[in-house]
Amino acid sequence: MLQIVLEKPGHFVALDGPEPVLAPGEALVRVHRIGICGTDLHAFAGRQPFFNYPRILGHELGVEVIDPGSDPHGLSAGDRCAVEPYINCGHCIACRRGKPNCCTSLNVLGVHSDGGMRPFFAVPSRKLHRSAKLTYEQLALVETLAIGAHAIERAEITRPDFALVIGAGPIGLGVIQLALVTGATLAVMDVSETRLAFCRDHLGVKHTVTAGAGSANLIQAIGGGNLPTVVIDATGNPRSMTDTFDLVAHGGRTVFVGLFQGDVTFNDPNFHRREITLCASRNALPQTFRDIIALVEAGRVDTKPWITHRFALPDTPTVFPAQIAGNSAVIKAIVDA
Repeated sequence: MLQIVLEKPGHFVALDGPEPVLAPGEALVRVHRIGICGTDLHAFAGRQPFFNYPRILGHELGVEVIDPGSDPHGLSAGDRCAVEPYINCGHCIACRRGKPNCCTSLNVLGVHSDGGMRPFFAVPSRKLHRSAKLTYEQLALVETLAIGAHAIERAEITRPDFALVIGAGPIGLGVIQLALVTGATLAVMDVSETRLAFCRDHLGVKHTVTAGAGSANLIQAIGGGNLPTVVIDATGNPRSMTDTFDLVAHGGRTVFVGLFQGDVTFNDPNFHRREITLCASRNALPQTFRDIIALVEAGRVDTKPWITHRFALPDTPTVFPAQIAGNSAVIKAIVDA
């Protein structure tokens, strides 16, 4: 069976792998679509935390159930599903407190263990979220939208807020889509004019700011003289993350959804003076996947404008380095498996 393996940073190989064997509680799925995420791009570049090589990537997945297994959780053969790729233990303190997304021994498919860049693989049936309405392509984007939605949950955004999202890459787009659903005043900041234009033209974002000198003044002008009550950084860039401490309003909230390998430092008097609430946002909760599916089914979130690049799974070793990695024109790439 074909499997695409990221052997080391910058190098994919196509190998012949074994057919999957189901363990108790697992379902056999056929992978139809794979979304390329910032995590995949960082892994390819050698900058992804919590990552080891070699690895089969692929955690944004639209799949078909072939065999629901011994504990099907209501699944049937032929069901179309999104995959919740966060395999949690179920008994640690985080899991017991309803936070399986940050389980102490969390295993993320495509990051800590092999993912879906192969035609078939086994997935715990409890991690499959079905939809009779959505296409495989839509289902492949549920995970990235769920990450965005969880960041919104962590930020506790409501309609009266003025929210700034920094970074309009794959993760930032998920945050932006769900921030729009809240009805809050939204501004998006990025270094890329192409991505900002995409936010305006395809997502309906009214306020965009090019990062750089004078951007703080522009942001404050959008807020009618006030800084944002919520800042969500989706860049994974240490300079950008540090700068958020000067961009959030007094009494405001900052959420880091992007991450990098290193330390974030900040001025403590400024942090205390503003009484900033600082949160990390990791992955998403099971209910968030169900909520996203409902939003897309209802037409409140449209994933079609996102997809700018497509390629076939066997072409990954050549197409990914030549056309996807480092290409600022890529909003979202989808792999046809």
